[in-house]
Amino acid sequence: MTKYAAIDIGSNAVRLLLAMVSEEKFELRVKKISWMRMPIRLGEDAFLQGTISDERASKLTKTMAGFAKLIDAYQPVAIKACATSAMRTAQNGRQVCHRIREQTGIDIEIINGGQEARYLFQNRHKIMTSSEKSALFVDVGGGSTEITLFCNGRVQASRSFNLGTIRPLNNRARQQDWDCMKSWLKKNTQGHEPVEAIGSGGNINKLFKLAKGRPGTWVSRKKIKKIRNELADYALEERMRRFNLKPDRADVIIPGARIYIKAMAWGRCEKIHVPMQGLADGIIRVLHAQRMQAQSEDIPKRTDRSDDTMPLAEHDTFDF
Repeated sequence: MTKYAAIDIGSNAVRLLLAMVSEEKFELRVKKISWMRMPIRLGEDAFLQGTISDERASKLTKTMAGFAKLIDAYQPVAIKACATSAMRTAQNGRQVCHRIREQTGIDIEIINGGQEARYLFQNRHKIMTSSEKSALFVDVGGGSTEITLFCNGRVQASRSFNLGTIRPLNNRARQQDWDCMKSWLKKNTQGHEPVEAIGSGGNINKLFKLAKGRPGTWVSRKKIKKIRNELADYALEERMRRFNLKPDRADVIIPGARIYIKAMAWGRCEKIHVPMQGLADGIIRVLHAQRMQAQSEDIPKRTDRSDDTMPLAEHDTFDF
């Protein structure tokens, strides 16, 4: 088994995944060794002020320094750190990344919505290749939502929307973005019935657990809506107590649920599958694919490419 490390610097939290990968009987096996999450809320700075504050930049730098020590102890063959919506929105995002590289040695790549969708695409679910139904992959983050439509194992369309949990929480979600997502979903899912959703992100993972969803199964949109309404019946502290929610999850889970529910409704989805995989998992798969390709070509391995994506089949196309 080969060791890898992936860091996902999101708008709500920063995550480190240490994993081991092996190929067994033509099947890729990924074993999570350690998973750490720090709720830094970069999006509250980026979306409200347009920059990352010194306080949060310092907290992020300290977190990355801690991650660097864990990674050094783990000794992976490759590491990759990606930053998403908050960093690409903040005017000083690149300066913060430079500061972190200087102080911790970790090189952060700020990826766009298309790149983010491609990493998420690596966590392939069986419905993506189904010939009987279409799949709508929905990943809701703190600052953006990535949506991809699959049919017969082929990517039909993909789009990133400026709708995440932190924006509506702070009344920064624009009606035009909601309208854009609605129009795109209705247009692209037309004629693809039945469509089933695949959910990715911390909020849908928690909603799935609250709905008592079991691994390998699905829950209905109606059930997710029921859970959302139950959560909304309580003030923040009571919601945390009754549903065993962390403070940084208790406030964003309701706007997160709203995005999933609307995406499912506009995409004609009555069911949602939740494989409990996210951006960091996709990064691990990409690193392994690159390593295998480099070994097969007998060339030096590179992990600093700006276009780090697993080679896609000819029919896997994106519209961005």
